[in-house]
Amino acid sequence: MPRTVRNFSPFHTLRCFLRFAALCAVSAASLPARAQQPQAALSPTPPLGWNSWDSYGLTVNEAQVHENATVLHDKLLPFGWKYVVVDEGWYFPNPEDRPHPEKLQYAMDEYGRFLPDTTRFPSSATGASPHQDGQSLIYPATQTRAASKGLTELAAWVHANGMLFGIHIIRGIPKETVRLNLPIANSGFHALDAADTADSCPWDPTSYGVRDNAAGQAWYDALIRQYSDWGVDFLKVDCIADHPYRRSEILQLHRAIEKNGNKMLLSLSPGPTALDHAAELAPVAQMWRISNDIWDLWESDQEFPQGVKSQFARLAKWSGYTQPGNWPDADMLPLGELRPRPDVGPGPRSSRLSQTEQQTQMTLWAVARSPLILGSNLTLLSTDTLRLLTNRDLLRVNQTAQRSHEALHQGDLIAWVAELPQGQTAIAFFNLGESPMSVTPSLGALGLGSLQKTRWKDVWSGADAGRAGTVQLKLPPHGSAMLLSQR
Repeated sequence: MPRTVRNFSPFHTLRCFLRFAALCAVSAASLPARAQQPQAALSPTPPLGWNSWDSYGLTVNEAQVHENATVLHDKLLPFGWKYVVVDEGWYFPNPEDRPHPEKLQYAMDEYGRFLPDTTRFPSSATGASPHQDGQSLIYPATQTRAASKGLTELAAWVHANGMLFGIHIIRGIPKETVRLNLPIANSGFHALDAADTADSCPWDPTSYGVRDNAAGQAWYDALIRQYSDWGVDFLKVDCIADHPYRRSEILQLHRAIEKNGNKMLLSLSPGPTALDHAAELAPVAQMWRISNDIWDLWESDQEFPQGVKSQFARLAKWSGYTQPGNWPDADMLPLGELRPRPDVGPGPRSSRLSQTEQQTQMTLWAVARSPLILGSNLTLLSTDTLRLLTNRDLLRVNQTAQRSHEALHQGDLIAWVAELPQGQTAIAFFNLGESPMSVTPSLGALGLGSLQKTRWKDVWSGADAGRAGTVQLKLPPHGSAMLLSQR
């Protein structure tokens, strides 16, 4: 039987009536004509940062976040990389039991909101002792001591070092919260009022969906208030952008974020987000995934995981929707060392992408203005990987281009053109084939006939590439090159 919290005070009848009335007031489903503040204010350029998933999976701990964030600060922050994102599972005391959901435990507060596991994230501990109820370790608050500091101290440390802090969640309300029918913070509702028990994420065992009603909005308001109090700048929400696409919950999240100052970047996963949803998403989210998960593969014949090659067509389709505040997301960069606990693939490893393919991925993501979120173990950062991540010209294309698009697709040859401020132009060339390719760029074919006399710089080598008629590019299989016009 679910445990309920009953109130037998003299105001009980009035509270029940108000609760019933609120439940009947279903949230409006229409999208806002525009966000109250421009989306561009939250993410004027594509976000650059690090995410724990590709190297640590569900098992990442606070010490590992500190170690990777320290490298980000020391070696990559000067080039614009600034987000530190803790991915899924920070609330599991026993993440290794994920294949057996019946064994999983959850750390949560008395309102059913997940808390960091204090063993893995010791800065969250206050000394309060939890009580166990089924699979839940529930930390009760008292008048003198909070249930948990949450991720407040970790976020404060990230901020003190000039970076921004993010977390990953699965959308919805925890099944354990619903089983216990815990109260929703700052409301008269309980979990059963908000939960859509007919809707569960098809690939995650932890949560139910949230109803499109006042109780569901109260749940997301309480959740976002908690994350705002912790200092979260970047919220990655999974099982919401596709399989299934949950429009009502995206709107609830957006409303909740607006109530808390509209300062939290909202990133939606997984893909492929349907192109038909672009107009709906633009006013309410800053990032949304355009494919299923990308891993360290050049090509994949499966829906999951995807390879780099599949992103060429997807990014071309989404290029017209990329603008300040809206960044269609080609997913993380599985470059360098993926260890000790990558969630997908044959165990701890160096990226299965060759150095040529890793350069091609960086070049495509940059010219298409996708967010650049690393999955590498930064404590094992090699010279070759660092070279890929700190090319100032490449990053300037990603961060300052005003428009970019696929300008040519002939067989295995693809070319993208990006327009930069002050009249500069970048051209990226890609060889998708299995044989080497020689390319003499034809600016007329790319719609750049007016630049025939312009000199070009090879972005990756830094060398002067000459004028258009004299440029000769040799692209290896799966290779790439980028040219930048000289001012």
